[in-house]
Amino acid sequence: LMVPPSGDQGSQRSSVSSTGPRAQDVLVYLVDDTVVRLTMDNLPSVTAHELHRMVLDVLKLPECALEIFSLWLVSPFLEVQLKPKHQPYKICRQWQELLFRFTSCSVDEIVEDEPSLQFRRNIFFLRRKELQIQDEDVLRLLYEEAKYNVLEGRYPCDLAYCDALGALVCRINLGPYNPEQHTASFLKEKLDCFLPSHLCHRGHKLFASLRKRVGSRGPINEQGLLRAFCEVPEAGACEEHATLLRLYHAYLQKCHELPYYGCAFFSGEIDKPVQGLLHRTGRKAVTVAISLEGVYIMDSKEKDVLLGLLFQELSWDHTFPSEEEHILWLEFDGENEGRQVNKLLKIYSKQAELMSSLIEYCIELNASARGLDSEPATATVPTSDQHPA
Repeated sequence: LMVPPSGDQGSQRSSVSSTGPRAQDVLVYLVDDTVVRLTMDNLPSVTAHELHRMVLDVLKLPECALEIFSLWLVSPFLEVQLKPKHQPYKICRQWQELLFRFTSCSVDEIVEDEPSLQFRRNIFFLRRKELQIQDEDVLRLLYEEAKYNVLEGRYPCDLAYCDALGALVCRINLGPYNPEQHTASFLKEKLDCFLPSHLCHRGHKLFASLRKRVGSRGPINEQGLLRAFCEVPEAGACEEHATLLRLYHAYLQKCHELPYYGCAFFSGEIDKPVQGLLHRTGRKAVTVAISLEGVYIMDSKEKDVLLGLLFQELSWDHTFPSEEEHILWLEFDGENEGRQVNKLLKIYSKQAELMSSLIEYCIELNASARGLDSEPATATVPTSDQHPA
């Protein structure tokens, strides 16, 4: 079970409704909120693989989409990538138990939460295979999901990177750049359609000046986006299909430069450094992104990457001391006052067990892909001579 949190999801959506004494409707949502409606008997025994094939038939997607996409159960509190043998109906019936085990939801939130069934990228699909895809519908789905993750801040980018990605979205949505129509004021009205919403600050000038004085990152604006839109290359007299393929590939290729593209996301907390004369401490909410190559720790509020480690650069362990919290430990080499030291990062999370299992599975997949026997990965238990990260 892959469980990336998504606390900023929109409206609640149910995926099962009854249409008669036996038949039931199943609603499968695409990332752009398009709904695929399936009607079937014997829903409790239907597997994710069978539903997956039905979605492919309705959307007329090629056979390769079985490998590229997966079915997910998603709510504002929990996201689970289903294995082909899983029975979605039964997982739904166990949803409250999953929330209790892997989230910090209140009792009311657990009782009221209901997942929706979504069609998303399979986190185990290799990036290099994406650029070999020539089916427009498959590429569009991958593009829409990547764009969603960029706009929601799940794929943190610097401002220039955001402008470059946003310019490709402009070209796809608006057509070729037209200086008479595509002005700065035109883009400003739609800025959060092209750029991450957390960077599109439109608050009062007083608060903007306060942010500037305390040294926070400044807001992105439409001028950089407009310049990047102007510079999107045109391929001459190409038909629309070829143009879209080129633009989808360009967007995905740009996203592939982000090491956390295609990750599973988990929630957790880390200790803040001791601050001030009073030695105040506390915790910082983080998102833990795990890919086939490594682990990335992001500030959940600021949408910044705090740490990135390839699997060969770390050791890890999952501990659950009696009556204490689940902890994922990451051990890695670092510097402390110019000296090479062992560092430890302590991640508090009810999803630590899931993270540890996914790290182990990804390492095994990598070893298998290299034609090597899978060796048990090294784990670390904290000792007093190691330095906290």
